[in-house]
Amino acid sequence: MNTPELREQCAQRLLAGAAAAGRMTAFVGLDGFVDEILHVVDKRDGPDSFQRLATISKLAERLAAAAGRSTNIEIVNRVTKLGGNGPIMANALASFGLKVTYLGNLGWPNLHPVFADFAKRAEVHSIAEPGHTDALEFDDGKIMIGKIQSLNDVNWPNIQSRYGRDQFVARFGSADLVGFVNWTMLTHMGEIWEAVLREICPVLNGKRRVMFFDLADPEKRKPDDIRQALKTIVEFEKYFDVILGLNEKEAHEIGEVLGLQTAGKSSDALSALALEISRRVPVNTLVVHPVSYALAASNGVVSLVQGPFTPRPAITTGAGDHFNSGFCLGKLLGLDNAQCVLTGVTTSGHYVRTAQSPAMPDLAKMLRDWPDESGA
Repeated sequence: MNTPELREQCAQRLLAGAAAAGRMTAFVGLDGFVDEILHVVDKRDGPDSFQRLATISKLAERLAAAAGRSTNIEIVNRVTKLGGNGPIMANALASFGLKVTYLGNLGWPNLHPVFADFAKRAEVHSIAEPGHTDALEFDDGKIMIGKIQSLNDVNWPNIQSRYGRDQFVARFGSADLVGFVNWTMLTHMGEIWEAVLREICPVLNGKRRVMFFDLADPEKRKPDDIRQALKTIVEFEKYFDVILGLNEKEAHEIGEVLGLQTAGKSSDALSALALEISRRVPVNTLVVHPVSYALAASNGVVSLVQGPFTPRPAITTGAGDHFNSGFCLGKLLGLDNAQCVLTGVTTSGHYVRTAQSPAMPDLAKMLRDWPDESGA
């Protein structure tokens, strides 16, 4: 579902909600990375020009051919930027006008320079050194190579000592949106969640608010750990309207961990899988975002919306985090699931075309001037 009528309704709701969004707050964490966006050289034409390996499969062929021998792979840095699921999502929320507080590992004791512009848009607090990601980008996907030892310092004792327990309680207890992302790489995240559930949530008061979780590619974590993480996430539903965000790969991984049938790559098969996951992980909303469309499942109903797919993205690293920010914006403004998904794919679509986080007017403009199916 993606009609001109739906897009116009969504554009009107977003523009009408711009002032309200400017009064809303978000508290997001807890990771932080320096991202290097890289291309892999296929043939070098000269000192300043080369032809890139366009697909992951081409790189795989080259690596496989080197087995038992050796080879040289040249990579070229296209840009160095702020990274991590949390900073990218939070930066996008700030572009919508929300008042954002970010807590993570962005440099210790001093902020890493790559986060300087982010710190101008949001209230930023850091408790550890950032990780580092080599993001190899291709036309058919990306390979993220992470160096994450510093993420071990993101733990509950350091949050309390370097950020402050009272400050954490104040932000967590009042933000319209709370987002905890990148459970996979933050090995102490589960302990942080459990401490928050045990020590802070029971004394919360006021209205129910929105809480967003993104596991972030849990393939390398043990099935028992994944099941425990999902169980803990569900416990937050007692206090918040919880959103669990997954990409297509993550949805299949979660399905396998839960013992579900994950065969089939069609949108119907993914919709059925999402419904089954939402029954096993009963949060307010389950979201799944493949590349060309996205869907949300709530109360046994799936809302699926086609996105503005482009075969020629300017950037792909961070596209999912931008989708998540747009979806959460829709939830905060009271949009229905179809409009929330549409806001998400529009946010992501704008970002991959421009390498810039959109403001609310940018979303409305794109909704009213929808790209054609070729990605133009």
